[in-house]
Amino acid sequence: MKRSWVDGQPCTGMPVDDRGLAYGDGLFETIRVEAGQAWLLERHLQRLADGCERLGIPCDQAATRAELLEFCHELVRGVAKLIVTRGTGQRGYAQPKPCHPRRLLLGSALPDYPAHNWQAGVRLFPCATRLAEQPLLAGIKHLNRLEQVLARAEWHDPAYAEGLLRDCTGRVIEGVFSNLFVVRDGALLTASLHRCGVAGVMRAEIIDQARQLGIVTAVRDLAYDELLAADEVFLCNSVYGIWPVTALAEHAWPVGALTRKLQAVVADLSRES
Repeated sequence: MKRSWVDGQPCTGMPVDDRGLAYGDGLFETIRVEAGQAWLLERHLQRLADGCERLGIPCDQAATRAELLEFCHELVRGVAKLIVTRGTGQRGYAQPKPCHPRRLLLGSALPDYPAHNWQAGVRLFPCATRLAEQPLLAGIKHLNRLEQVLARAEWHDPAYAEGLLRDCTGRVIEGVFSNLFVVRDGALLTASLHRCGVAGVMRAEIIDQARQLGIVTAVRDLAYDELLAADEVFLCNSVYGIWPVTALAEHAWPVGALTRKLQAVVADLSRES
């Protein structure tokens, strides 16, 4: 199943001078669609709006929302990838003035992840690729994902469902396509993303839900030794929800009670969407 729209109209291509292609000048959201509805819709749109503001892309939020809702209704079930670029531009880095952003929507089937990932947990591959620090881009889901491309190329063994990414000083940041949480003494910890990394919408939802449940939750720098010493570890993203992590190299963790509790919360949210 493949379908695509450009600026609200079915289309199979886009101009070769688009700045998203030339420079990665844009942002994207990857959205789970169930029964024609976008999961975590408001969080996705808010992150996109925040990213557009930071990059200075004057995106039409009303048009973006309307197109996304219609696209998801037609898709019914699958993954909608929403891309906003700065649009067409001449050669050179200077931003075009006036700027005419371009909106793309790409539809595909849901990934066929094994049920084992949710139930028994996954192994993490220790990636050698390190994330560079760039506070101007940290947190937003911009189009340049070459670090993730290089990291994902490091392993081919299907025994590993995800890879661990650290920054250049060795701090734990995230997975290649997910965010990471650790549980220590009943508290929930996740890495600060003010230097690098992507602030996932599922990460934000889990932080809010955990705090509502009275779970002590902290967002701060996370040392590698803290990860190894954790009682529980899990990954999350907006398509698959939560996967427990059971191993990284020679280190192993059980699938813990707090991970299971938050999995149930996420499952309830998906049924409510």
